[in-house]
Amino acid sequence: MESRTPTPDGGTRERLPNLFEVLSRRTLAPVDLFSFYIYMRDVQRSVDYLDFWLDVSQHMSLCRHYVRELRRSVLISTPDLEKGGSKRSSQILDNYTAERHSSDQGPSGTARDLNGMNKERMSNDQRLSAFLRGDVDSKHSPQHSMVSQKSEGNTPGSEHPPRPSFMTSNTGTPEQPPRPSFMTGHTGTQGTGTPSPLNNSNSSPQHTVARADIRASAEKILYTYLLPGAEREIILPQGILSDITSAIEREGRDDPEVFDTAKDYVFQAMERDAFPGFLRAKALGNIVPPSMLLRLILGLVSLFTGFWTAFVLIFLGKSRGTRCWVIWPFTFGVYFLASHQYLLDPVLALAGYSEYTFMSVHRIKEGFVRKLLTKRALMCLCWIVIIDVALCCLFIFVPGKRL
Repeated sequence: MESRTPTPDGGTRERLPNLFEVLSRRTLAPVDLFSFYIYMRDVQRSVDYLDFWLDVSQHMSLCRHYVRELRRSVLISTPDLEKGGSKRSSQILDNYTAERHSSDQGPSGTARDLNGMNKERMSNDQRLSAFLRGDVDSKHSPQHSMVSQKSEGNTPGSEHPPRPSFMTSNTGTPEQPPRPSFMTGHTGTQGTGTPSPLNNSNSSPQHTVARADIRASAEKILYTYLLPGAEREIILPQGILSDITSAIEREGRDDPEVFDTAKDYVFQAMERDAFPGFLRAKALGNIVPPSMLLRLILGLVSLFTGFWTAFVLIFLGKSRGTRCWVIWPFTFGVYFLASHQYLLDPVLALAGYSEYTFMSVHRIKEGFVRKLLTKRALMCLCWIVIIDVALCCLFIFVPGKRL
């Protein structure tokens, strides 16, 4: 599969999407993230790898959200500096909250050239991770000291607005609120089950994200996917696992760069092993494996019925008009077998629909994919007509003889 650079948001894609565009929610059905998730779950049986990649990406969004809100808290607490035209207090954090241009990004925030190869690490992500580690050059400045004072002290706690499922969006959204699953265990509850009052100065003014949530997010990823015997353990090289475990448990790190190597490894594995099959299934076909199996069974039964009926009518000496009834079993049999062979239901494709799951269809919204499916549907229908006409002519016009 040739390397392709991502299409800018809002552009018309006259090609099949690449994996990064799918994971960035910049594609539409049937090659969207929801379809890829179902394919990884039902066909590849390796959805844990996709969940790991999404959780690490969400960890990055969580860190960005925290730093952005921390910057906002500095501006709110020092309005006189902004009024006087001095922005030094916010410039420290401005460098860490710069937006990434998603159309130039690789799997872990790396710039890509026209051949899809990594060129250089985006400095914004490095500065973000350096800030979270406390390794920035301006850590001794008066403004940074003021930020650090706001980052010390009280018991962590936060109240988090619910985030919609990642499978409901098809457009690129580089910055998104964190998943509720990352905040479990950090929203205190009282006896009535309601959230306890928030008293943490370490969180943003809106109490959206606390630094403790970032730490909890990193630990959740480690304990869920990486440690031996984890609930959803994924297979990674031992060197990568050792580096991540040491960084989190011994060095106390929780910045996004901790997971960069593992994230890139998982991305490349999905791109090499799973994504080509996904494109074949969804961009060149529109039915799922259970439906294919059902069509194979129905096709063989219908074709057997057609042959049996045709031979019976011939050896009973029936007229050609009577033998025309074999058109129906032959047509159904050839149609179902051709659908199985092409991984495609021609009528469904021409109507603009594709199966997500067995007997569950959705409209095709990706323009280039619809063109491909329409061409393949017409080709499939041509073969169906040719084979069906040949079989019908053979068994209808052959002379009959009663035995």
